[in-house]
Amino acid sequence: MNDTAIPPAPAAAISEADKNAIIIGVLVSMLLAALDQMIVAPAMPTIAAALGDAVYLPWIVTAYLITATAMAPLYGKFSDLYGRRIAIATAIAIFLAGSLVSALAPSMLVLVIGRAVQGLGGGGLISLAQTVIGDLVPPRERARYMGWISGTWATASVAGPVLGGYFAEHLHWSLIFWINFPLGLLALVMMNGPLKKLAVPHRAHRMDIAGALLLIASTCLLMLALNWGGHAYAWLSGPIIGLFAGAALLGVLFGLRLVTAQEPLISLKALGNPIVLVAASASFVAQFGFVGVSVYLPIYLQQRFDLGADTSGLSMMGLLLGTVVGASIAGRFMARITHYKRIAIIGCACAAACFFILAMIAETASLRMVILLTFFAGAGCGTLFPTLTISVQNAVGLAHLGVATGVNVFLRSLGGAIGVAALGAIALAYGLPMAREGVAAAAGPVAFDVFRVMYATAAGGMLAALALVVVMEEKPLRGRSDRDA
Repeated sequence: MNDTAIPPAPAAAISEADKNAIIIGVLVSMLLAALDQMIVAPAMPTIAAALGDAVYLPWIVTAYLITATAMAPLYGKFSDLYGRRIAIATAIAIFLAGSLVSALAPSMLVLVIGRAVQGLGGGGLISLAQTVIGDLVPPRERARYMGWISGTWATASVAGPVLGGYFAEHLHWSLIFWINFPLGLLALVMMNGPLKKLAVPHRAHRMDIAGALLLIASTCLLMLALNWGGHAYAWLSGPIIGLFAGAALLGVLFGLRLVTAQEPLISLKALGNPIVLVAASASFVAQFGFVGVSVYLPIYLQQRFDLGADTSGLSMMGLLLGTVVGASIAGRFMARITHYKRIAIIGCACAAACFFILAMIAETASLRMVILLTFFAGAGCGTLFPTLTISVQNAVGLAHLGVATGVNVFLRSLGGAIGVAALGAIALAYGLPMAREGVAAAAGPVAFDVFRVMYATAAGGMLAALALVVVMEEKPLRGRSDRDA
């Protein structure tokens, strides 16, 4: 990897007030991406009823995740070349362009295209926010900023499902995309000044566009195979076998690209660090089940308890607020506990147990029990992701901070994209209805079998993440003096 350093442009000294202003600005951009993830799920059945082609409903999520996954590592390098401020502004502009296409979409196909464009911008928002915080704060002190990050996700967790459900039920589903514009413009205004004071050592990078395209193409073919298999075509039919073969071939070509490219999309040097490799792998398997459950939970709530889109959005807050509570706990105690990964170990075990119980009682659970179990499952997952992020950033030097963070975000996003597609294939195989009128008329027992499989899949992902966290090396968190040295 080409790490040739170029001296940064002179910048004013970063005061504590400047630091806080920069962090608030990038957290607003993170809120933009977080809100967009939370606001879509409750409206999905309504969107399917309005636009038709409900079989492609999972692509509303997967199209975003695929492009966001491929772009996340590129944004780290782009920000090294042109600065964090320009990179974040570019990501927001692309994200808003995709929001415009999505809001005006007359069909499911155009909506999926709009969501893919959103992902091209959204892939940089969360990873760049984490990278900027890493630029400003050493790992030992970074844990206390998890409260700020948790507050951002708390806002999105509360406002997203409520707004998404209310817009879909009482106004129009397109408002879930129009709302991005005032928030995006606010983020640009807040960051423009403070980020000019952040000097980042520029490094000469090569942008691996070919690697990103191979990844997107391979993942899309895999998504199509999972989407069409057992529904539009038999699993052993020529089209499905061809799609799987094409995905495998492009995957092999992507792997060869990683080995042969001068500076590949995924840094092999960063993956060579055992902590980065294990932590990113744990993020992948945990996100595989967690994102899938969060996407299909509103459909479960609407079918099991005959809730509307707005009410199911409110009922999702158990899972989402639990995630925020877990992240807050991890942020508060990581810097105070020597063996900090024990927090994530306990969290993984708790989440796995809750998802397993949900799998067993999916057909008979009360609404109160579902909210309680999803809250504790979310809390368990919430302890995991910040612990893994700080472990990754603590394992590498400042020069490789952006690349290592990008690798972790990449595998986490990829796990979510594949998880949503895989659970979508399971849903179609079981005949789970996606549109609201289909939900109302569905036969219960068939649908509840699919939810048992979904919850069990999430439990398996958390158990795999638990095993990886147990074997992950635990390095003492660096403080300010270590970082300066």
